[in-house]
Amino acid sequence: MNILVLGAGLMGRAIAFDILNHSICSTVSILDGNKHCLEESKRYFPKDSSISFYHKDVRDVKEMKSFFSNADLVISAVPYLFNEELTKLAINNQCHFIDLGGNNTVVEHQKKMFLDARQAKVTIIPDSGLAPGLVSILTKKLVDEYDHLSSVKLRVGGLPKCPKDPWKYQLVFSANGLINEYVEDAIILDHEQIKTIPSLTHCEDIDFPEPFGKLEAFTTSGGCSTLPYTYQKSIDYLDYKTIRYPGHLEHIKPLFDLGLDSVKEIQVKDNMIVPRDVLIQLLHNTFPNEGDDVVLLKVIGETIQDDADIRVTYEMIDYFDVNTKLSAMMRTTGFPVSITADLILKNTIPERGVFTPEEIIPPDIFLNELQKRNILIKKTVEIIC
Repeated sequence: MNILVLGAGLMGRAIAFDILNHSICSTVSILDGNKHCLEESKRYFPKDSSISFYHKDVRDVKEMKSFFSNADLVISAVPYLFNEELTKLAINNQCHFIDLGGNNTVVEHQKKMFLDARQAKVTIIPDSGLAPGLVSILTKKLVDEYDHLSSVKLRVGGLPKCPKDPWKYQLVFSANGLINEYVEDAIILDHEQIKTIPSLTHCEDIDFPEPFGKLEAFTTSGGCSTLPYTYQKSIDYLDYKTIRYPGHLEHIKPLFDLGLDSVKEIQVKDNMIVPRDVLIQLLHNTFPNEGDDVVLLKVIGETIQDDADIRVTYEMIDYFDVNTKLSAMMRTTGFPVSITADLILKNTIPERGVFTPEEIIPPDIFLNELQKRNILIKKTVEIIC
C-alpha cells in the first residue's frame, strides 16, 4: 500500500517517520514545493528507507492528479486553505484522505462531500492532529463512558522545556498557524448554544506537576473544531484554551491589538506592506525554533455518577525524543495522523464518507497505539464537592 504525504515540514516529517516505523503500508512518498524544506526533511530517514521525495507544488492540479492516482491514502500536512480542493482530488481519484485541519469553514465544506466520498468508497478524516484530533478522541471517550457531561474543558500547549523571558515560547509549528490561532474567534458550546468569543481572552490558571507548576491558559481558535456541534446534546459546556507559561499573553496580545496580524496592505513611506508578513518575520527572528520542547494536555470532564459529582481528567506530558530527534509537538501532532491512516488501511475504520475524529475513530484502539509510541495519557477520577 502506498501513502502520499503532502508537506515536508515538521509535521509531515513526523507523519512519514511514524508510517515507516509502524504502518502496514509498503512505500511512502513525501512532496513539497519548497526544495530546501524537502532536503532538510531527508535527515530524519535512513538512506535505505522506503521513502521517495518529490519537489512539487500542491497547487499544480495536473501534477497532483498523477500522484493521487498512485496513492492508496493521502495525508495533507500543508496549510488548511488547500484542504478543500485536495479533498475533491482525493475523492475523484478514489484514495483515502486525512488532514491536520484547524479551520471550521474548510471542515464544513469537506463534510458536504460526504455522499461523494461514500460513492467513491473512500474515507476522509479532517482535523486529525493534536487539537483538534487527539482532544476530539478523548472527548469521545468521555461521552462514550459517561453519556452526559456538565462540562468538558480542553487545555493544550506546546512549550519550550527551558523558557526564556520575556516571551517564554518557541516556534513548534508555523508562525502563520500560530497567528491564526491567536486572531480568529474561538467557538464554545454553552447549553446547546454555539457561541464565539474572542481569542486571547478569558485567561485562567492551570496546574501541572513540577517542574511546570502554575501556568496560564487562554482562549484560542480551532481546538474545539466540530465538537460543539457533535455533542450539542451530550455536553452542557465545552471550550478550548491554549496553555502557556505565565506572562506570555501579557506580552503577545499588544501585537494583535496594534493590528500586526492584518493581511490588508498599508503604506509605509513609499512602500505597500502587509502587517502580517512583518509579524511573521518578527516572530521567526524573535522566537527560537529549536531546542527541547514539551507538549502539555488536559481534557477535564465533569459529570454525575452514582449521585456524586465527579471530575475525570486525562493528562499528558510529552517531551522531545532525543533518540529520534522528533519534537514533542511533532510526535503528538503527527503520530495521531499516522495512526489514523493505519486504522483506515487495516480496515479497523471500515466506514466510507467524510468524518471528524470523534465520529469515527475508536478511542481505546487509538490510545493503545499512542501508548506503543510512548505517548502516555494518565486518567484520574475524583469526587468534587
